[in-house]
Amino acid sequence: MDTLQSMWVFRNIVELGSFTRAAEFMDISTAMASKHLHHLEKNIQAKLLNRTSRRISLTEAGQEYYHRCVEALDTLSEAKHIAQAGTVKPQGLLKITAPNWCASHHFGELIAEYRRQYPNVTLSIYLDSQRTDLVAEGIDLALRVTNNPEPNLIVKPITKINFLWVASPQYLHQHGIPYTLADLKQHYGLLPQYIHLDLPLIPVCTSNSALLLHQMALNHMGLAYLPEWMIKEDIEHQRLQTINHIVHRESPTLYAAYMNREFLSAKVRSFIDFLAMKFATDRTG
Repeated sequence: MDTLQSMWVFRNIVELGSFTRAAEFMDISTAMASKHLHHLEKNIQAKLLNRTSRRISLTEAGQEYYHRCVEALDTLSEAKHIAQAGTVKPQGLLKITAPNWCASHHFGELIAEYRRQYPNVTLSIYLDSQRTDLVAEGIDLALRVTNNPEPNLIVKPITKINFLWVASPQYLHQHGIPYTLADLKQHYGLLPQYIHLDLPLIPVCTSNSALLLHQMALNHMGLAYLPEWMIKEDIEHQRLQTINHIVHRESPTLYAAYMNREFLSAKVRSFIDFLAMKFATDRTG
C-alpha cells in the first residue's frame, strides 16, 4: 500500500473529523480509508487514532505524527506546484550548449530579443565545438550544426547555416584570388577541425575554434571557411571578402536537440519555438 497516500488519508480523517467524510472527499470507500490508517499505524508501530462509534481523537503519538505529516505533505505539494509551474510559464535557469562561433553579434541579438520576451528565464550558455554530453553536464538544450544529428537525441531542425570561404582583401591582393581547385595549391588554409574539407590548401592552422580562425583571417593569414553568422559584418565592411569560386559543401542544418520529449519544460520549449519562429520570419520576410 502507498504510504504517501495513507498519510493523505490520515490527514483528511483528522481534518474532516470522520472516516466517512475523508473517504467521500478522496473518492475511496470507508473500508479503504480504514485500511490506509491500519497500514500507517503498522508502518510506524504506533496507534494514531482513538476511535469510538461517535467520534475520533488523536492519541499522543498521533498528535505529534499529524503535525509532522502536515509539514511533510505541504512541503511536497509546494515542490510539486513549483515544478509544474516550470512546465507552464518559462522561468528558471536554462542551460544551453552551442558552437563557439555563436559568440557573434547576430547570436547576441537573438539572445537579447529572447530575454525581452522571457525575462524570467536566466541563461547559462556553454560554447564548445565538441558534442557535449547533455545528461552528464546537466544541459537542457543543445544547438547542433550537422547533417547527421545524433540518433539518441530528439532534434528539431531550425534553419540552414551558410558557411563561406573568405579571406582579407590584403591577403588576396598579395596571393591572388583562387578560381580553380588547382589554384588552391598556392594558398594557405585556416581549417576547422569540426568539418572535413578535402581541398589542396597549404594548412597554416587547424583549430576547433572558429573564433580563432576568424581572427587569423582578419590578420591576413589565409583562406578560412566560416559561418556567415560570424562574418556578415566583416563582409559588409570589407574586412573580409568572399571567394565564390571554391566548391562549397552542402549547408548544414542548425538543430535544437534535447533528451526527453515527455517532460519538456516551458523554458526549453520557449527557446526552441522562439528560434523556429525567428528564422521562419527571416526566410519569409
